[in-house]
Amino acid sequence: MIKIEYRTQRLSLRFFLLMLVLFLFQMLFGLIIATQHVDPTLLAGIANFNILRAEHTNLGILWILSGFIGTILFIGPLLSKRELAAPWLIQILFYALIIVTVWNVATQSLAADGVAGWWAGQPWLQEGLEYLEAGRAADVVIFIGFAILAWVVLRTFPPRREWNEIHWGLAIGVTALTFVWLFGVFFIDRLDLQEYFRWYVVHYWVEGVWEVIHISLVGFLLVLMFKADVKSVGYAVFWGVALVWLSGLIGNAHHYFWIGTPAFWQFWGSLFSALEPLPLVFCFWHIYLDAHQDNKPLANAPAFYFILGSVVLEQVGAGILGFTMTFALTNVWSHGTWVTPSHAHLAMFGTFGMLGIASAYYAVPLLRGVKSFDQRLGRVAFWLVLTGMLGIAFAFAIGGTIQVFLYRSMGLNWFGGEVFPAMQFYKVLIPIFGLVFAVGTGLLVYDLLTLGLRQPSAVVPEPRLHAAPRAGWGSALKGSEASLWLMGMWIFGAIITMGLLSFNLDAVSKGDPTIPYVLAGIGYPGLLLITLLFVWRFLASLQARPQPAAAPEASPAMAQVTS
Repeated sequence: MIKIEYRTQRLSLRFFLLMLVLFLFQMLFGLIIATQHVDPTLLAGIANFNILRAEHTNLGILWILSGFIGTILFIGPLLSKRELAAPWLIQILFYALIIVTVWNVATQSLAADGVAGWWAGQPWLQEGLEYLEAGRAADVVIFIGFAILAWVVLRTFPPRREWNEIHWGLAIGVTALTFVWLFGVFFIDRLDLQEYFRWYVVHYWVEGVWEVIHISLVGFLLVLMFKADVKSVGYAVFWGVALVWLSGLIGNAHHYFWIGTPAFWQFWGSLFSALEPLPLVFCFWHIYLDAHQDNKPLANAPAFYFILGSVVLEQVGAGILGFTMTFALTNVWSHGTWVTPSHAHLAMFGTFGMLGIASAYYAVPLLRGVKSFDQRLGRVAFWLVLTGMLGIAFAFAIGGTIQVFLYRSMGLNWFGGEVFPAMQFYKVLIPIFGLVFAVGTGLLVYDLLTLGLRQPSAVVPEPRLHAAPRAGWGSALKGSEASLWLMGMWIFGAIITMGLLSFNLDAVSKGDPTIPYVLAGIGYPGLLLITLLFVWRFLASLQARPQPAAAPEASPAMAQVTS
């Protein structure tokens, strides 16, 4: 187990703790709006669905950003072999993040009352744009906070001649995090042009800047956990970042299809959106090769479980489900329906949320001086949140398929007694799977908040020092088998794509939903089940390795990190 050698690393702990608190509240808002799907009269006039949904979305962004910042501040000294620059600015950043969070929560209801706080042509209190609801005052504070983060990171890093690919990935990420935000810090009267620039922020943040930071952080965490070769990890980070920017820049055009922009974007948006899964496939192989090289022991199971979950759900949610719905001929049916949150929940929580949780499980024991801890609670929490999120995605996807047919193809009324009852079963499934997710969230938040503070468990299973070779499900996972699992996921993704394309058929437009319903009924359950089984298979294969006698962490071999 490594020791915390840099005093300023401890500043990251408060960001991880803030992340957990915000995650808990975001989950609670999600449970309420899931129940409101079943009964729209619940809390009507007190806490309306549109307000709570905005709270849920914004808290999701804020807790993920908290996790990113905590992870960057934790690994910054390790990458640089020196203390963080200007720790007093980190203190300001922390309190600024709290202020922005409180501001977001407090001002969401203003939009419902038509209060924007106009001054000098800008909405200073609330602007009501989806994902960017906070007014201009909060935007300015956010910009200052990102500028602080970028300045601290760049000042902490060694001279540029000593940078490796991970340095470059994080440097590009934190710099772009700041400057891309500027596209959201002005207001335009024309709605189509405003939407054009809004997607600059939303898309380039998530599918550009956040992906760059994600790939870099995953790479460095694998270096720490498995003593992976920093040069091979850097090679993967370099190509991952390059592919993200290659596909993501023009791929942004799939948000332009229906907002009044020129028709040529339908071709280019479809083409480059189809290329966006490439860096995600690359990231998938990146974690497979690093985790399986030399059969290194898995010392901190919860941390790796959530890293694996992050990369696999990135592949499934952002890659496959993103691929299925971003062609113009499929997006014309899926946009604005429940098909979209099926993709969004797996992509957002899976890719970025799970990475923040993984980082917390790696860093918190070290920051609190915990030499060993009972990892069973973290493992159980992982399976609960993974299963719950896959179930939520399933309910959204199948319910969305019904919604597309009745609402888009048939033009039936939402509240006219046709669409709402047809989706009711899947509306009930959302809070059911949400409860599974909530239990897992509660367990991991409790586990991490109290790690090192509560009395250690009296019964901790002794790790096996030597593992006999295993066959079958628990045998070592070969690259050829991993390829078959990946191919299976994409086959089900192709079936889902064909199902969405089938809404263009004359038979469907005349009232026969057989083809899209059958293809969705095969594709979505198949994709989500094979995802669950693959994660199980991947983690079972790790049990064939010799396990360490103690310590949740392996030495980071920091001599390699800056080589």
